[in-house]
Amino acid sequence: MKNQTSSLDNSHFPVMLNEVIKISAPVNGGIFVDCTLGGGGYTSALLKFPNTKVIAIDRDKNAISIANKLREKFNNRFNFYQLKFSQIDDTLNSYVDTIIFDLGLSSIQLNNLKRGFSFNSKDKLDMSMGLSNISAEEVVNNLNESQLRLIIKILGEEKEASKIAKNIVHARIQKKITKVDELVKIIEKSKKKKYPTKINPSTKTFQALRIFVNKEITELINGIVKATKFLRPGGKILIVSFHSIEDKIVKYFFSNFSKNKSKPSRYFPEDRNNNDYLFEKYNKKIITPTLREIKTNNRSRSAKLRFAIRSKNKFIFPENIFHKFKRYLEIEGINV
Repeated sequence: MKNQTSSLDNSHFPVMLNEVIKISAPVNGGIFVDCTLGGGGYTSALLKFPNTKVIAIDRDKNAISIANKLREKFNNRFNFYQLKFSQIDDTLNSYVDTIIFDLGLSSIQLNNLKRGFSFNSKDKLDMSMGLSNISAEEVVNNLNESQLRLIIKILGEEKEASKIAKNIVHARIQKKITKVDELVKIIEKSKKKKYPTKINPSTKTFQALRIFVNKEITELINGIVKATKFLRPGGKILIVSFHSIEDKIVKYFFSNFSKNKSKPSRYFPEDRNNNDYLFEKYNKKIITPTLREIKTNNRSRSAKLRFAIRSKNKFIFPENIFHKFKRYLEIEGINV
């Protein structure tokens, strides 16, 4: 398949665009939902097919300008809403054919040093993707040491979380931590000197703070559950994730609410009358970027694409997923 246009913004590269388009099959027409408009890469590629309509959402106010350009070009085939994943049901009132989630940061957000996502920034510690109630500055200056340690250890999967949290609290006694480079120096001093050279020592702590500030786990779980409710029978939900926590949630959701979900024991009989599954047989194979794509866009190297197909069964609220990931949800619920 020929490469699709990368985006309306040349600094943004939609990950696994060809794979997403192939699975979505816009050549057949239909209604598509792009849950992270970003630079407009997926949406503009979908709208190239004449019988498609795209409903896009994005929590980032900077996506509005991209949306306006698309609206001018495609008029009645495109709608945009500045909303979070958990608000997806505010935009839909009927079944749709495909829903796409592209998780994590876009290149546009990362490259804007004023947003505070990049280790190279010397600007304010923000890290808000949009529509967030707190900033990273508030988190590192207001939470106690045990809360910071929990956030960095669990959401960032950082082994040296204890020392980092301790040094953050010690540093803020002397001076409030307000800039990105100030936090980077604290993290670097906290880490063992023999850290892998290819991975910035601040990576996991920054991931943890970004997830916490934007309540990314809460948003993901609520978003995919609500999205599934609006998928027509045979409709597809595609999710591109970038770190292990996201992928763990997506895999659990697709695997445990599919027709071929694993039995608690191999000695259990097959439940042939089970009509509460949300998805048809789920293929657990992960789709990853090609080496060619990784060379073009190195940030795609950690991406994983999974998709599932909606069953004909009536939607039943998948309460188990909230219990399964309760710990993450409770951590994101810590008051700042």
